[in-house]
Amino acid sequence: MASDRLVRGYAEAFYTIADVEGELDAVTDQLFAFGKLLDRDTRVRMSLTDASLPEENKVGLVRDVLGERANPIAVNLLALVIRQGHAREAGRIVEELASVAAERRQHVLAEVRSAVPLDDGRRQRLAAALSAATGKTVEIKVIVDPGVVGGLVAWVGDEVFDGTVRGRLDEAREQLTGS
Repeated sequence: MASDRLVRGYAEAFYTIADVEGELDAVTDQLFAFGKLLDRDTRVRMSLTDASLPEENKVGLVRDVLGERANPIAVNLLALVIRQGHAREAGRIVEELASVAAERRQHVLAEVRSAVPLDDGRRQRLAAALSAATGKTVEIKVIVDPGVVGGLVAWVGDEVFDGTVRGRLDEAREQLTGS
């Protein structure tokens, strides 16, 4: 399908640019988080794809959403997608970018949701634990999600690792009630 080739082409180009600039991890992390925001925030997604809004307003929205610490390469790559008229595909492009990065490193991708940001040490320990559990080299992408009250939940392909407080409480309730 032409749309799939377009998404893959952008993702591979983004990978190359971020890698050459030495900003691969920062760019892929920010773009992945932006893609997840598009998944859950209808207003941002609709604003980005609204044909009546000028491109510069959409690029400004990207800058606002990514914040003051936004990686300029990440902002410029999203601006390119918008200016080329492919804002509707932005979420798919950045998700594919994460897949391309994992493939090139011969890793599998894990999406991790946590109530708080994880420092580098915790990220490394989590990646090692998930790698041990799956038998694969795991690359994690962390999404800060206030809906996760405590702990975290990770998806590696079809496998779910639920270490949330809610998950532990549900498990304890099942053991106590036998249901």
